[in-house]
Amino acid sequence: MMRVTKTVRNMVLAPATAALLVSGCAGGNRPELPPASFVASQEGPGEEYVIGPLDTLQVFVWRNPELSAKVQVRPDGRITTPLINDMPAVGKTPAMLADDLKIALTEYIQAPIVSVIVENFSGTYGQQIRIVGATEKPASIPYRANMTLLDAMIAVGGLSELAAGNRGRLVRFDRDTGKQREYAVRLSDLLKDGDTSANVRLSPGDVIIIPESMF
Repeated sequence: MMRVTKTVRNMVLAPATAALLVSGCAGGNRPELPPASFVASQEGPGEEYVIGPLDTLQVFVWRNPELSAKVQVRPDGRITTPLINDMPAVGKTPAMLADDLKIALTEYIQAPIVSVIVENFSGTYGQQIRIVGATEKPASIPYRANMTLLDAMIAVGGLSELAAGNRGRLVRFDRDTGKQREYAVRLSDLLKDGDTSANVRLSPGDVIIIPESMF
């Protein structure tokens, strides 16, 4: 009788033990980020977007349409607009660039009012989201305001057939501590099961690493 009891007990415990092992493999000791709350999608960069090479900018000079222009940031990080040559643009926010253009234009017109809008953007290296590993097309994509994990995965075509999505990692640089932190991400739950609690908000510079399944 005791032998039967032990056998039954082992049969009950074995699946539970296996479940714990699988759970451990999925997240390890890495913390998870809170789910992304729903917000209306916002196309384009956020207010603190930093201009990068090859971005397309619309420069407006109020009451001076002849000085307004659509320009592309050159690979050397500069732009040229009417009356202004080789203005550094990379590394500035649109507001900072508008202020610099305003100062430069005061030599030609009185009290210029300038605004800069980013139309097509690539972003600096620190503004990119990089997705590597077992995905359909590993890529580096521009960060957009309110961007989530789901947005990034759609951009790269989802997981490959061999992906171990629930063992994915998100690497983020913590500006407060100057160190990198790793978080567990449940990509399979998000993409295959539609679990919205696995969808998290991204930050500029995030790296998403997707390992391959071992079996």
